[in-house]
Amino acid sequence: MSERKNRNHIFQANHTAGGRKHFYFSMTSAELTIWLKSAAIRLGFSLCGVAPAVRSPGADRLDEWLAAGYAGEMGYIAGRREAYEHPRHVLDGVRSVVMLAWPYRTAEPVEPGPTEGRIARYAWGEVDYHDVLRAKINELAAELAVKCPEATSRGAIDTAPLMERDFAQLAGLGWIGKNTLLLNREQGSYFFLAALLTSVELELDTPFAADHCGTCTACLDACPTQAFPQPYVLDARRCLSYTTIELKGMPAEELREQAGDWLFGCDICQEVCPWNRKAQVTEDKEFWPQATSNPVDLLELFSLTEDEFRARFRSTPLWRAKRRGVLRNAALVLGARRAVETLPTLQRAMMDGDELVRAAASWAVGRIGDAPLS
Repeated sequence: MSERKNRNHIFQANHTAGGRKHFYFSMTSAELTIWLKSAAIRLGFSLCGVAPAVRSPGADRLDEWLAAGYAGEMGYIAGRREAYEHPRHVLDGVRSVVMLAWPYRTAEPVEPGPTEGRIARYAWGEVDYHDVLRAKINELAAELAVKCPEATSRGAIDTAPLMERDFAQLAGLGWIGKNTLLLNREQGSYFFLAALLTSVELELDTPFAADHCGTCTACLDACPTQAFPQPYVLDARRCLSYTTIELKGMPAEELREQAGDWLFGCDICQEVCPWNRKAQVTEDKEFWPQATSNPVDLLELFSLTEDEFRARFRSTPLWRAKRRGVLRNAALVLGARRAVETLPTLQRAMMDGDELVRAAASWAVGRIGDAPLS
């Protein structure tokens, strides 16, 4: 057995009594790791594995991706490039990276009507997944602190400069598929990734070495915008999740036509993936769809005031795109569908106080006006 796996952890209490130091217990790295994984599952995480705190395996690929311009307007990635190099830039003194998965598959998507749009599954609920997972990771970190008072820990949920998918693969949770998402044979890809970085030395899991995508190209073939220049590489500039959420202005003309009925995000490359046929359904009601989210009434969105929009979406993932982004997307979907009955709403939107909304509405009105008479 290696020195790392055999090392005993003896944790000292934060106080003394009668001049004597008191100790909580003695525990091996293996025992502590088993306990931590059990605690994670008890808190609701569906997968848990431990990776070493090493240089990010995908750091060189990230450089190539950035150099190709695939990040688009997401300049914050290049701005934090050095931090992605090693998890110590997220937590000084980190020794172990605990990778966690939280499932979000709930109901099946309802086919949108002529004036309705789709939202990606992860954003159907009343809450932002960051808030839910942050609370859970904090609970896990607090329990670890009781066991290891001298340890330092920090949670990360896709906002810290950590290459989660690479470390998830190192932790044995699955492989990175051709659609660039982490895939698990039992749970597909409908789950959030999160990490708990800690200074405690835990027993490491075996990295996931196999690639079970095989010759399948379903995700690449189904992408309406051809966002994958090659397997395992995503050109974010062409991805609907980027153009409907991250992009600040108007998407290219061809992408407006190819967006279909997606208002926010996109699930196409996941929906066609064979491994998602048996992805587990979560019982977590926070992620089950609201009555207004699967699908969304696009015309109703234009009737909301700024305050009403904030009240409805402030605690959900849609708030990242803000009102201007969501209404831009709604107008583009309606325009691409060329539904004449939406003209009154779109014409009013042409007088909206936001320039982006006005531009999208004007484009949509033009598209509908160009539609051939039936």
